[in-house]
Amino acid sequence: MTHQKTSHIFTKIALKPLNTNLFNIVLLSIFLTIGTCKIYSQDISKKTKSIPVNNKKNSPISSAESKNESTTLLTTTDTIKKDSIQPKALLEGQIKYKATDYVKIEQKKKLITLYNNAELYYQDTELKAGIIVLNYETNEVLAGRIKDSLGKPSQYPNFKQGENVIEPDSIRFNFKSKKALIWNSRTDQGEFKVKAVLTKKENDSVYFLKGARFTTSKDIDNPEYYFQTSKVKIIPGKKVVTGLTNLVIANVPTPIALPFAFFPMSKETSVSGLLLPSYNDSNNRGFSLQNGGYYFALSDNYDLTVLGDYYTNGSYAMRFESSYAKRYSYRGNLNFRFENLINSERGYPDYSKQSIYNLQWSHSKDSKGSPNSSFSASVNMGSSKYFQQSINQSNVGSNLNNTLSSSVSYSKTFLGTIGSRLSLSATHSQNTQTSEINMTLPDLQYSVDRIYPFVGKDGVKKGFFKNINLLYNLVGKNSFVTSDSLFFSKEMFDNAKLGVQHSIPLSTNFKLFKHFSASAAMNYNEVWTIKTINRFYNKDQSTVTDQTINGFDSFRTYNFSSSLGTTIYGTFNFKPDKKIKSIRHVMRPSLSYGYTPSFEKYFDTYATDASGTMTKDYTRFEGGIFGAPGNSNSNIVGFDLSNTFEAKITDPDSTKVEAKKIMLLNNLNFSTSYNVNADGKTTFGWAPVRVSGGTQLFKDKLNMNFGATLDPYAIDNSGATINVYNINNGGSLFRMTSANMTLNYSISSKDSDKEKEDENKQGQRNGGRDDDLFGRNTVDNVRGNSQFDDEDAEGTDEISEFFASKLPWDMTFAYSLTYSNNNRQSQISGNSIMVSANADLTPKWKVGASTGYDFVQNGVTYTQLRFERDLLSWRMDFNWQPFGNQANWSFFIGIKSGILSDIKYDKRSASNR
Repeated sequence: MTHQKTSHIFTKIALKPLNTNLFNIVLLSIFLTIGTCKIYSQDISKKTKSIPVNNKKNSPISSAESKNESTTLLTTTDTIKKDSIQPKALLEGQIKYKATDYVKIEQKKKLITLYNNAELYYQDTELKAGIIVLNYETNEVLAGRIKDSLGKPSQYPNFKQGENVIEPDSIRFNFKSKKALIWNSRTDQGEFKVKAVLTKKENDSVYFLKGARFTTSKDIDNPEYYFQTSKVKIIPGKKVVTGLTNLVIANVPTPIALPFAFFPMSKETSVSGLLLPSYNDSNNRGFSLQNGGYYFALSDNYDLTVLGDYYTNGSYAMRFESSYAKRYSYRGNLNFRFENLINSERGYPDYSKQSIYNLQWSHSKDSKGSPNSSFSASVNMGSSKYFQQSINQSNVGSNLNNTLSSSVSYSKTFLGTIGSRLSLSATHSQNTQTSEINMTLPDLQYSVDRIYPFVGKDGVKKGFFKNINLLYNLVGKNSFVTSDSLFFSKEMFDNAKLGVQHSIPLSTNFKLFKHFSASAAMNYNEVWTIKTINRFYNKDQSTVTDQTINGFDSFRTYNFSSSLGTTIYGTFNFKPDKKIKSIRHVMRPSLSYGYTPSFEKYFDTYATDASGTMTKDYTRFEGGIFGAPGNSNSNIVGFDLSNTFEAKITDPDSTKVEAKKIMLLNNLNFSTSYNVNADGKTTFGWAPVRVSGGTQLFKDKLNMNFGATLDPYAIDNSGATINVYNINNGGSLFRMTSANMTLNYSISSKDSDKEKEDENKQGQRNGGRDDDLFGRNTVDNVRGNSQFDDEDAEGTDEISEFFASKLPWDMTFAYSLTYSNNNRQSQISGNSIMVSANADLTPKWKVGASTGYDFVQNGVTYTQLRFERDLLSWRMDFNWQPFGNQANWSFFIGIKSGILSDIKYDKRSASNR
C-alpha cells in the first residue's frame, strides 16, 4: 500500500456534469480537492459505505499524518484525457471541509457526508455540526446534530454568514440562491436574543420567523421573560418587525400585548427615537406625564435629548441634555432645565406661579491633544430655589446644598528663554439661601517665570544673593455682586467692579547657622481702577453721600516680610520587650515678620455735618476690587508651631523583623501673632491662638479633625473684648471662644476595599453630595443608576450556609460637634450624627439606609430607606423618605436593556413642597 500526505480537500464542481462514467470519475477527482460551508441537518442514517479517516488498514493516510483527526485526503488518478468540453463550475469558490469520523462520497446521488465534528467553509459562510450532507448537484447542504454515547443530542449546528450567527437544531441551505430553512434557530440581533421554531432565509438581508420569541435575557432557552409572536421579519443590522406580540413573564402570558411592534437594529452606537413618558399624579398639580421626549443621535461626536413634563393644572417643564466628545481632544455635557410651576388653581388663596431654571455644563480637555494649553468647565447655576422647588428633582442631598458654584477656565503656557503663562477664567458662587450671587467675568491672570538675576552660567543657586529672584504677575478682574432676580440685568453690570493689579515680588532664601531656613521678600503692587468715590455731605439730603467717579485712577503700595524656621526631631525609646518600641516627635517652629507702611497720601477729608466739621478717614479707592491702601502701618510678628507624632510598634506579623510604623497625629498646629503697633483701644497686641489637628485611626478608616480658638483677652459685660488679659480678670490663661470636632468613619466587609469612591457622580453633578449620607440621588426620574451596575449579575439568590455566609456591606459614619463661647454663653451650637449603611441580603437583594440625629434641635435628620432587587434582565427598586418636608416614596421596575428601557413602571408620590 502506498502512503500519501494528507491535507484539506479542495474541490471544484461543474454546474452540469456530463452523463458519462468517464466524466464522473474526472469530476469526482476534482471535487475531492475542495472544502465546504457550514449547514445543519437533523440526524441522518450512518448505514452507508464510508471511508474512515483514522483506520490505518483502509486509509491511504501515512502513519505520521493519521494523527490529524480533522483532515482527510481522497484523491483519484485517471490516465484518460479530459473531455474537450469544459463544464461550468457549480460553485463560485473553493469549499473546505473536514470531519473526525469519516467523509463519505456517494457518486450516484452526488452527495458528500461528513460525520462527527463536521466543518464546512465556503466564501463568507461557515458551518459546524455533528453531521453535514452536501449535494453538489443541487448546491444544497443539510446539517444537523448527532447523539452522544448516552443517546442525547449533541454537536448542534452553528451557522455563520458574515456577522450573523445562528444556532439551530438543523438547517437546510442553498449556496446558489442563498435561501435556507432553519429549525429551532437561536440568534443574536443587537441586544435581542431570538429563538424561532422555523426560520426562512430569503437572502442575505431578509429573514422570516415563525413561532418566535425574543428577549434580552442571557438564557434564551429558559428566559425570565420574553415576547412571544407568531410572525417576525428581520433585516439584520437594520430592523425587526413583528405581528401580534405578547409579553410572557416566567412562562406566564400577561395581558400586555401589541398588534405589531417595530425595533430598530442599527449597527450604530446610538439611534434617534422617541422617549415614552411616565404617568404620575400630584395633589397640587394634578395628573402628569413626565420625561417624555425625543433622543437625537446627531453624530458620533454629540447628541441631544429633549424631555418634557406636563401637569393638568398648567405646570410644565422642559429639559435639554447633550453630551459630546472627540477622541484625544475633549469631552463634556450640557444640561439646561426650565420649569413653569403653578400651585393650586387660579382663584384660590394658595395660587402661585413662578419660573425656575438650572444650567449645568462640564467640559474637560485631553492634555495629550495640546499639552501647552487647557480648557475646562464646571458650571452649575440658575435659580437659587431650583433644587428645593423642582417638580422633577427628588434628592434632598441637592436640596440641602446651600451653594452653587461654577468655573470656566482657559490657560496657555508660552515656552522660551523666559517662560510665561496666561489664564482666563470666569467664576460664579451662589448662595441658595440668601440668593446672593458673586460672579467674576472675566478673571485674567498673566505671570512670568521666576528670574534669578545673580545666578552665573553654572546655574548654581546657593546663598543669599544667588537665590534672589523676582516675578511679574498681572491680575485683571471684572466682578459683580447681585441677587437672583437681577442676574444679567442692566443694574448688575452698572454695579460691576473692574480693576487690574500688577505685582512684582522680590525674594530670596538661605541657610542660617546650618540649622535654620531663612527667607526675605519684598512685594510691590500697583492697582488700576476705573471707578472711585467722592464722599461729601449732601445738604439737600442732610446725610453723607458717596458719589461714583468714572475714570482711570491708580495707587501703589509695597510691603516687606521675612521668616525663620527649623525642624526639631525627638525620639523616645521604650524597653525592647515593650510592644511600643519608640515614639518620634517632629516639631517645625517658625517665626515670621511683616511690615507694611502707611499710605496716608491716598486719604482725603470730608464734612460730616452741616457745620463743616472735617474728618480724614476715607480713601477714594474704598470698596475697590483689589482693596484699598491703608492709612496706618502694619507691624506684625507671627508664631507658628506644627507637630507630628509617629510610633514604632511590634509588627503583628511574626515573620517580619522590622517594626511597624503608625501615625499617631498627622498634625497638631498652634498659631498666633503679635501686633507691634497695637494701640490698646481698637487694636490689641496678641491675636487669638488657633489650635488645629487631625489624625487617622483604625487602618485609616477613621478621619478625625479638631480645632479651637483661644483668646488671651477678657470681655466686658456687653461681650466686647477689652485690653485686659483674661487671667488678670479672674479667668484662666486663655478663654476658649469656639471649638469644633468632626469624625468620619468608613468601613466595609471587604478588607481590601479603600474608602468608597464617588458612587453618586450624577447626583453630585446635580448639586448633591459625593456620599450617601443624604441618600442616593434620584434625579429627573432617571433610574439608570443601579447598585448592581458594577457587578456581575450571574450570581444566585441562595444562601447555602446562613451563619457562614458573607454578607457584603459598607457603612459611612459622620459626627460633628461645635462649641461656642464668644459671649460667655458656653453652649453646644452644633451636635449631630449621620449614618449611611448598605448591605447585600442576598446576591440579588441590596438594602440601604441613611439617617441621622441632631442633638441640638432634638430631631431626626434626613432619613431614607432604599431597597433594590436584581431580576436578571429586569431591575426593581423602592426608595422611601418617611418624614420631613421632603417625605415621599418612589417605586420602579423595568427592563435593564436600553432598547427596551421604555418597558417600565415608575411611580412616585408627591413631596410636601
